[in-house]
Amino acid sequence: MKIALTGASGLIGSALAPALRGAGHDVIVLVRRDPARAGEIRWDPEAGSIDAAALEGVDAIIHLAGENIGKRWSGKVKRRVLDSRVNGTRLLAKTAAHLERRPSVFVCASATGFYGNRGDEVLTEAAPRGTGFLADVVEAWEAAAEPARAAGIRTVHLRQGIVLSRRGGALHKLLTPFKLGVGGRVGSGRQWWSWVGLDDVVAAYLFALDHPLAGPVNLTAPGTVTNRDFTKAVGRALHRPTVFPLPTPVVKAMFGEMGEEMLLGGQRTEPAALTSAGFTFARPDLDSGLAGALRS
Repeated sequence: MKIALTGASGLIGSALAPALRGAGHDVIVLVRRDPARAGEIRWDPEAGSIDAAALEGVDAIIHLAGENIGKRWSGKVKRRVLDSRVNGTRLLAKTAAHLERRPSVFVCASATGFYGNRGDEVLTEAAPRGTGFLADVVEAWEAAAEPARAAGIRTVHLRQGIVLSRRGGALHKLLTPFKLGVGGRVGSGRQWWSWVGLDDVVAAYLFALDHPLAGPVNLTAPGTVTNRDFTKAVGRALHRPTVFPLPTPVVKAMFGEMGEEMLLGGQRTEPAALTSAGFTFARPDLDSGLAGALRS
């Protein structure tokens, strides 16, 4: 397939792009600067501009680009988080819908934050949206792909949990304190943290290209765990103690609203759509997921 990819330099994109090429696909990368080599297309989501002619003939679009959410949310940060996802998705969806030969599939990154903080409730793709900033963002983010859906393009929203990698994301930030022996549970430790190994993320994007998935798809391993169990597993993997908790008041003081939603809250998700479609997780339990992440 000829595939257009955004976010190729990010944590997922930097692993996905070579995997796509290794599977025999022709990858065209969308960049925000002037193209420096063959196989690059310029786009500017903030300005609403894209080289549509260069997208003619693509078979699929994979959209990963978006502002980093793992930092304290000021008003400006929240606006960038929302706009970067909605504007980019809408621009790609409208452009794809008006191509002379439309792509067959539009695969977009999304997030389990759609469900909000739901306690012990088991959440499949059939669950309604929750409350909170992330739920608002994900709802608008996924809705922005409507022009592609309306044009008959199969559209998939991969709702990702915590992606395990030592090179970036939440695990990368946890490694230093845990290696120093000062890691521990966050808040009560009873909140559910849905996670997925980076290799399974890459495999799921490849799977979504040629399997009949559509709409929201939970991209989380079947072994969702509480923060307390997540903490213990990281300690086992690193052979370090996990006896220094991060109390709830400290989380709120350090991270504000972001800490309340992303660290003290969580989702107990099930990857119902993926498993029903025949996808097999290479790392279905947290110990194997951490082992793979720490080796890569």
